[in-house]
Amino acid sequence: MAGGGQAAVSFLTKLAKVAAGVGVASSAVTTSLYTVDGGQRAVIFDRFQGVLPEVVSEGTHFLIPWLQKPFIFDIRTRPHSFSSNSGTKDLQMVSLTLRVLSRPDVGRLPEIFTSLGLDYDEKVLPSIGNEVLKAVVAQFNADQLLTERPRVSELVRETLVKRAAEFNIVLDDVAITHLAYGHDFALAVEKKQVAQQEAERSKFLVARAEQERRAAIVRAEGESESARLISEATALVGNGLIELRRIEAAKEIAGVLARSPNISYIPSGQNGQMLLGLSAAR
Repeated sequence: MAGGGQAAVSFLTKLAKVAAGVGVASSAVTTSLYTVDGGQRAVIFDRFQGVLPEVVSEGTHFLIPWLQKPFIFDIRTRPHSFSSNSGTKDLQMVSLTLRVLSRPDVGRLPEIFTSLGLDYDEKVLPSIGNEVLKAVVAQFNADQLLTERPRVSELVRETLVKRAAEFNIVLDDVAITHLAYGHDFALAVEKKQVAQQEAERSKFLVARAEQERRAAIVRAEGESESARLISEATALVGNGLIELRRIEAAKEIAGVLARSPNISYIPSGQNGQMLLGLSAAR
């Protein structure tokens, strides 16, 4: 029985040593592997050599535990927005919001990590964005920011791309998403628009008066020509035309009176008639 107990103890001891060895080996393998996901790159820091110049691509890779440590960079394009209050050439204050799509220069990741760290974009983009916006806006008057907005956007884009390249940052897109003027300038623009509308209305009234004046002249000329023709006709044929017009007018008046229910004719004298107006019954 004693020999059997010693054998069991010896077996358990060997089993524990094997398990400990497997655990140590498993832990060593685990700490020697790291994974770089899609859209990412890794930079290795070595305790003896510093940041290694090679950029590690996607996949699972080996490293020396304790001696080396991986730092993962996201190389996908990311949006950033920031605002700036800038002064124009004519000393007006404007508020602008800029949106950029940025990503790191993959081949320069070791330099980026050494000089800026993992949060390189938050350290660089807001400062250079404000700098570029103030420099570009100062070249234009306040109204030119609206009338020449494509040119302003292009100038901001070109300048900001050059400045970001100095920090190994690539900008895929730069756009001005918001532009607002100060209260005083907005009030001045509103007054200017009202004045322009009043000027256009005055022009319309002047043009209408001119048209009415010309129409009155044409009417007067037509009436004058009509009177001249009537005078000439009267001179040629006598008063017959006038008598004809008088008869036509009397006929029209008689027709209107005949249709009125409040008019009656009462004989008066031998050949005359009396025209009597009767009030309508209430």
